[in-house]
This record gives sequence, structure tokens and C-alpha cells, in this order.
Amino acid sequence: MQSAEIELKFPLSDPAALQARLPQLGFRLDTPRTFEHNTLYDTATRDLRAQTQLLRIRQYGDLCTVTHKRMPDQIPSETRYKVRIETETTVADGHALSEIFQQLGYVPVFTYEKFRTEWSHTTEKSAHLVIDETPIGNYVELEGPPEWIDRTIAELNIDPATCLTDSYGKLFLDWKQRTGSPAEHLTFAAISTPVLTSR
Repeated sequence: MQSAEIELKFPLSDPAALQARLPQLGFRLDTPRTFEHNTLYDTATRDLRAQTQLLRIRQYGDLCTVTHKRMPDQIPSETRYKVRIETETTVADGHALSEIFQQLGYVPVFTYEKFRTEWSHTTEKSAHLVIDETPIGNYVELEGPPEWIDRTIAELNIDPATCLTDSYGKLFLDWKQRTGSPAEHLTFAAISTPVLTSR
């Protein structure tokens, strides 16, 4: 399935406190906290990255998906949202697909992990909110129409200045620069002090 993805992220200090508020704001829990493992693929010369494209295999609980993302043909230069054209489908065997990618010259270049909790909005059917707990901190992603994103940020009392369009790869590189960490991947095994909220 192909769709336009419009989203913003913001950092989150207390996932439990936010989730306690969400039902009052019209959100419904879709997927409880679930472990997610992602692998990005590219050529040895990073051709996809140079074209602002992404090729990913994701294992999310029992569900495996393959995703391709690219920039839209036209995007307003002043937009403050992350906008991508996303094509995604489920796959039966992620390991077999990984082998196919590698035979075609697309090798694993970056791995990142998180625990994700998914919420949907009861009145805005195309909108959803996810809480991601990563080894370098917690983030919320809002995906939906721009006016819904803006309204939800206001309802949650989030400072728009804290909102981000960075990928987890970019957030990881920024974190590495700040901390001097030698980690090469955003995984719980590679980062010895994960920033997670106890449950």
C-alpha cells in the first residue's frame, strides 16, 4: 500500500503520564507496548540515502513488514512537517527478503530498536499517535493531517519549538556526537544505559 506520510516527533519524559491523558483526548489504544526491530538497507555507496530514500525491514511483534520511503515529487519548502511517500506491505519471511536484498546489492547499514505503543484517534480516522521508547530516550510521533497534528500538539501542551522531523538515524548520530558513544547501531545491546520508563 502506498500513502503520503505526514508526521512530527517530540521528546517525551513520562510515557505513563501521557497515556493516562490520551483517552480523555479521544484516543483509543490499538497496540500495547511491543518490541520493534528495524534494519535499513542500502548499497555500499549509500545510493538510497543520497536520494533521500529508505528501504527497511521491520519486525514488530509477530508482524514483519517491508517499507520504502521517498520524498514526494513536490513539497512546500516552508513546511515544518516530515512528508514522505511510503510504500509498505507485510512479508512472510523477513530473513529470506533480507537475503534477496543482499543478493541485489542492498546490504544492512543500520539497525534500530524500540518499544512502541500505538494509539488511534476516534474521530480523525487517518490520524494516530505512537509512543516510542528507544535506547536514547522516549519520543512521540504524530501522523495525520497537518491541522490535526497542530491541534493535538496544542491539546497536549507541547511547545512547538520542541517538535522534530529527524529520523531515528539522525537522532542517533546527534546523540553519538553529544555523548562520544562508540555504538554503531541504536540497539539496547549496543547502548548499555537505555533510557526507558519502568512499567
